[in-house]
Amino acid sequence: MTEQIRDPELDRLVQELNSRNPDSDPDLLGSGPSLALAPVDGLENLEITLDRPVQAQVVEGEPLDRYLAEMVRRKASDLLVIAGMPPIFRVNGRLVRLEAPPLEGDEVSRLFQAHLGARARRDLAERGSTDFPLRLAPGRVLDGDLGARSGGSWRFRVNVHRQRGELAAALRALPTEIPSLASLNLPASFSELVRPSRGLVLVCGPTGSGKSSTLAALVAEINRTRTSHIITVEDPIEYEHRSLHSVIEHIEVGSDALSFSGALRAALRQDPDVILVGEMRDLETVATALTAAETGHLVLSTLHTNDAQQAVHRVVDVFPPAQQSQIRHQLALSLHAVVVQQLIPRADDRGRVPAVELLLANYPVRHHIRSDNLQKLYNEITLGKRQGMMSMESSLATLVRQGTIELEEARVRASHPDELEALLRG
Repeated sequence: MTEQIRDPELDRLVQELNSRNPDSDPDLLGSGPSLALAPVDGLENLEITLDRPVQAQVVEGEPLDRYLAEMVRRKASDLLVIAGMPPIFRVNGRLVRLEAPPLEGDEVSRLFQAHLGARARRDLAERGSTDFPLRLAPGRVLDGDLGARSGGSWRFRVNVHRQRGELAAALRALPTEIPSLASLNLPASFSELVRPSRGLVLVCGPTGSGKSSTLAALVAEINRTRTSHIITVEDPIEYEHRSLHSVIEHIEVGSDALSFSGALRAALRQDPDVILVGEMRDLETVATALTAAETGHLVLSTLHTNDAQQAVHRVVDVFPPAQQSQIRHQLALSLHAVVVQQLIPRADDRGRVPAVELLLANYPVRHHIRSDNLQKLYNEITLGKRQGMMSMESSLATLVRQGTIELEEARVRASHPDELEALLRG
C-alpha cells in the first residue's frame, strides 16, 4: 500500500474539527477510487448529459479532499454523495458522475465522520439533517495555480442528512471572489437598487439561481461607492467582503447567533445602515426585516419564488390571516424592488447566463399590494419599462435574439408563454 503524504496545514484543520468531537477518528477515512467524469445513467429528465466523459486528474489525499479538489478543478457548483451511487457533480447546471464504483452506506459515513461535531450529531438525531461549513486548504490536493487563486483555502457549505436510513450529503462550493454586476451579466441599472438609504430589496428565484451572488454584487456596489455600516446575517457566510469605503460585519447563524430572527433583532441595535438577511425563513424574521426597512434601513434578502407576484404573496402569507391586511400596508410602504432570476445554460455550452425580472415599487405597485390585487403586478412590470422594469419574458426574448440561449430553453422557463412568443415575433 502506498504511504499517504501528510499535509501539516490540512492535519491542523482536521485536528481543529475533531476537537469538537472526541469520538471522531480521521483514520477511518480511507483511500478512494480514481476520478473520471461521465454522464449519469437513467436520469435524463434531470438534464444530466455531457457530450463525452471528462477525464479527471488523480490526486493524493483523503477521499473527501479529492472529491472537493475535483469540484474546484471542474468548477462544479455542487457535489452529491448518496449511498448506492458514485459521487455526482453539478457542472453548469447539469449533473455528471464519477466513473467509480457506487459508494456504500458506511463509506459515506466515513467521509464525514471527522467533521460531525456534537451539535451536528444532535441535529442529525433530532431533525435528520445538519449543516456546517468546511474549508479545503491548498496543498497536496490542489495544484499550485489553483491553490494560489484560492486565496488560502476553498470553502464549502455541507448538508449531511439521512435518506432510506443511511447518510447522504449535498455540498455547495462557496465562492472565493466577490462578483460585480458586470461579471454576473446583470444589467448595470441594478446598481440603482441600492441607491436608496431605506427600503426592502428582495432577490428571488429557485435554489441555485444565483441569488446570493446577486446580493453579494449589490453589497459590493455599496462598499465601492459610499460609506455605510453593513451587517450580513447568513447561514453559512457565503461571501467574505473586505471593508473598503463601507464597514462590513459578517454574522453566521449557528456560530455567531442562534437564529436569523435573533441576529436580525440584535443587528438593529448595532447602528447599521444596510442589513443583508440571507433568507427570510420565518414570521419573526420577516416581521423584523419589514420593520427595519420601514424605519430607515436598507434591507436586502432572498425568497424562493418564481416571480414578483409570488414574492409579495409569500411575504404576506407568512402571517396569520388577521394580520395580513396590516402587513400588506407595511410591505407597500417598505418595498423598494423585487428581482427574480433564473440561470440558463448558454447556447455555446460555456456556462450559464441569468434571465431576470425586475419590479420597482412605484405608486400603482404599492396600491395593488395594499388592495391585494397582486395579479395586476405583471401588467405594471410590462408598463414600467421606461422606469427600468423588465419582465422575465422580455429578458428571455432578448437572450434568444442575441443567440445567447436556445429558444427551447426560453420556452420552458417562461411563466407567460404567449407573451414570450409575441415578443419574439415583434
